[in-house]
Amino acid sequence: MIEIALRMLSGDRTKYLGLVSGIAFATLLISQQASIFVSLMIRTANQVLDVREVDLWVMDPRVRYVDEVEALRDVDLGRIRGVDGVEWAVPFYKGTAILRTREGLINQVFLVGVDDASLVGAPHQWVKGDLSALRRPNGIVLDLQGAQFIWPGEDVPLGRSAEINDVRVELTGIADVSPTFITWPIAYMKYSDAVRLLPPQRNVLSYVVVKAASGTDPAELAARIAARTGLQALTWDAFAWRSVEYVLTRTGIPVNFGITVMLGILVGAAVTAQTFYLFVFENLRQFGALKAIGATNRQILGMVLAQAAVVGALGYGIGLGLCAIFFEVTSGSAALEGFRLVPQVVAATGGVIALILVLSCLFSVRRVFVVDPAIVFRG
Repeated sequence: MIEIALRMLSGDRTKYLGLVSGIAFATLLISQQASIFVSLMIRTANQVLDVREVDLWVMDPRVRYVDEVEALRDVDLGRIRGVDGVEWAVPFYKGTAILRTREGLINQVFLVGVDDASLVGAPHQWVKGDLSALRRPNGIVLDLQGAQFIWPGEDVPLGRSAEINDVRVELTGIADVSPTFITWPIAYMKYSDAVRLLPPQRNVLSYVVVKAASGTDPAELAARIAARTGLQALTWDAFAWRSVEYVLTRTGIPVNFGITVMLGILVGAAVTAQTFYLFVFENLRQFGALKAIGATNRQILGMVLAQAAVVGALGYGIGLGLCAIFFEVTSGSAALEGFRLVPQVVAATGGVIALILVLSCLFSVRRVFVVDPAIVFRG
């Protein structure tokens, strides 16, 4: 029966290709837009995720996400270090600054200051230079995309000089770091150098990053720090999710991507259901003949589901392939750096396509269930 079903399917090439194309288009649209959305949300937390050495981030209680900084007092660092269960705690500066090149161009940059002694929070992957680049006086390390944005069209050499707040800084390294939600260049310096470049202000300590002692539960330590100091302490994953949730709830990004994904689902469902219905309708005489020789409704349903499975597998594979090609081709673009086909999206898209096919089959096969086998003998 399955072989007969597949011959019926391939016998009408126009509708066969239409079904495969409809599923492929729906798969491409859903998987591409959903993967871009997930990758974009990950970008909002990349500056937290990249600091892999720490268990906790401690901040002002009013901070809602990583880019919203309310400075702590310098004495807060000592108070945090005095909490039981803290192996070490170091300062971490995050802010913005204007970098002016010798050519007179200005660029807004994220300025990150890492602890002078431990360099916790420094980049892990280097394009030029190494970790020692941050130890040089007034040395600055830029992310790769940021360096190419500031000095476009050239292989940026080390030793270039620029100014931040009228203080000369020297490019001592270029690192490959995860892109942020706002795609400004990221500049790394020692904490002491970063705060020295800032305009005079009372408090400059953005965050304190903490490593829990061996055998100490980070969540319990976070509660202990909050109770002892009155500050907000979050595990790294909780802080990352906090940043993602802020963008989800305070921007229109989820709605825009959600509309596009829903359009993909609706278009895929409409095209598939309509084409499948026409295919079944035009083959009523064949299905009637099968019922006349003893085929049951259950066997007929199995045939239609087999046809849907073949169409779905081909269309789903083609759509995912096109999506993977899209991300491969655009991988060199700064705007889409780090964007990829997410495995969870692949699985979810497969579930949606399977649901579309099952509903289309049930919608189409109803006509076959009530068909009179005598239709075979009518003109």
